[in-house]
Amino acid sequence: MKVEIWSDIACPWCYIGKRRFERALEGFEDRSGVEVVWRSFELDPTAPRQHDAPQAELLARKYRMPLAQAEAMNARMTGEAAKEGLTFRMDRVRVGNTFDAHRLIHLAAAAGRREAMVERLFAAYLGEGEALGDVEVLVRLAVDAGLDARTAREALASGAFADAVRADEARARAFGITGVPFFAIDERYGVSGAQPPEAILGALRQAWSESGRALVAAAAPADGCADGSCAI
Repeated sequence: MKVEIWSDIACPWCYIGKRRFERALEGFEDRSGVEVVWRSFELDPTAPRQHDAPQAELLARKYRMPLAQAEAMNARMTGEAAKEGLTFRMDRVRVGNTFDAHRLIHLAAAAGRREAMVERLFAAYLGEGEALGDVEVLVRLAVDAGLDARTAREALASGAFADAVRADEARARAFGITGVPFFAIDERYGVSGAQPPEAILGALRQAWSESGRALVAAAAPADGCADGSCAI
């Protein structure tokens, strides 16, 4: 059974959703038969390499809300992350374009280091204030994930895996996916947002036991990111 996960490193709920999925998978009796495929999704493909304004200020501008409300939203998200053992520092987040980060994930997947790369990128962006639009930062993070620095730098300079990122995004559009995280289970069941582990587990069990090809919702939408930002 294949589980495709659409996600963006710029989406805090995607990291939370990743942890919740992992917990669900641990409780799934037939987990040895599950193949996990990581798919690219850019919340804002037009974003500059790095915004100058703080993340909370950008959020407030986008949704035309008071800065205090945006900061409260971040605080709630940080609290949810802590429940999953994650440390978010939203005050340090440096918002920017994630296209190169997605290409790096594809490079890592080809080398058998996808999981390490995804984890390193999420932690660096959401907890350490790293700028993912900076090529040298990406190369350093790639080395942290077990990749060769020269290979990573050459891949980023050459435009390698750009087609793979675009193909993932085209597949998302074909499924009607507009926000992340999104979990497509065997092209039959769709789980939208950072669902509780028990909801994801239920979808896994349902997909395992039933047949059919149409993608249907296996749970009501949960917190996630869409349209360039993460509303709560």
